[in-house]
Amino acid sequence: MKISQPVPTRRFGRTELQMPVFTTGGMRYQQEWKDLSEEEILEKSTQNVRECVQTSLRHGINHIETARGYGTSEAQLGVVFKDIPREKLIVQTKIGVRESREEFRESFETSMSKLKLDQVDLLAIHGINTPDELARSLDYAVPQMLEWRKQGRIRFLGFSTHGPSDVIMQAAFSGCFDYMNVHWYFVNQDNWTAIQAAAHQDMGVFIISPNDKGGRLWDPPQKLRDFCDPLTPMQFNDLYCLSHDDVHTLSLGASKATDYAEHVAAMQWYDDRKAISDRIARRIREEVDAHFVPGWHRTYAAGIPTPERTPGGLHIRELMRLYTWAKAMDMVEFGKSRYNLFGNGGAWFPGAAPGEFDEAEMSAALVHSPHRDRIIGYLHAVHDLLKGEEVKRQSESEKEEA
Repeated sequence: MKISQPVPTRRFGRTELQMPVFTTGGMRYQQEWKDLSEEEILEKSTQNVRECVQTSLRHGINHIETARGYGTSEAQLGVVFKDIPREKLIVQTKIGVRESREEFRESFETSMSKLKLDQVDLLAIHGINTPDELARSLDYAVPQMLEWRKQGRIRFLGFSTHGPSDVIMQAAFSGCFDYMNVHWYFVNQDNWTAIQAAAHQDMGVFIISPNDKGGRLWDPPQKLRDFCDPLTPMQFNDLYCLSHDDVHTLSLGASKATDYAEHVAAMQWYDDRKAISDRIARRIREEVDAHFVPGWHRTYAAGIPTPERTPGGLHIRELMRLYTWAKAMDMVEFGKSRYNLFGNGGAWFPGAAPGEFDEAEMSAALVHSPHRDRIIGYLHAVHDLLKGEEVKRQSESEKEEA
């Protein structure tokens, strides 16, 4: 298959894989979020998956990523993979940490059967979000994965996470994993220390959902468009992330073959990525501080306790982040999509549903914040701005990006 516009590649940490800087994530183009029989999967749906993968390969994006939890994705990819030489692909799937080693094994066997592969290049534990999940992973999942590697069924071990940085860093420093899938983008810098920990361990770093969780960039407000000019917001985020050498690949949640074009077009600025993304980032941060106080973009999260130590279990750091982007860059719809997950996301999106709170208790909890009084006022304002319809995690609702 001819590569028309190959994207650059990067060494994926100690795996030594030459990883394209974009990955085809497999959770938007599948037919359903639940498993279906072969008879229930529509040919037109699988044809859409085929066109996405073929377009991906034409651009040199040969890393295809999926998960046992992505409904029909593995089964549909299994059909598509039959027509592609195996050596042309880097395949990753993910399986969750089950209650027993046997259930973990069963999930892996199901994945391999659906994908119709004898080996996957990358196998990740799906969702190490808490200390307990990390402990279970190290207790039985990692030893089992090492057995599969000895058998030649997997090549490299990894994990994906929506958890806090301290848990991610513990997983990285365990030395057990070759790579990780993690959230980090321009509008969310929280996990940078975890990425540095991964770099210390020479791990591959895969960025989850940069287009959706990175700001709903597929439908940006006009103000953000203006500030990112001459790039689009998605292109700016691409180049900003890739201006950091410790980041190796960004997941593109393509739902149709045309979804690659905007990202591939951004590669015309790849060699100049740091200079152009730094200029745009500086403009945006100046606008953020103009809406709040000087240095707000750097200090808003300072001294904020974790949800477990906050009255009512509020995730104040995340609330302030969403409020910041909604006010400074008109990213209200993005804020609503995240705000209304509170109380429904579990360990995948911690924090209780916001509501009334005692200001004296909150003031005591925020004693170490340089913006304590300001934040208390914003906690009322963010509710008024972003409260909308209750939202469920994507795997529990319609087809959304994780």
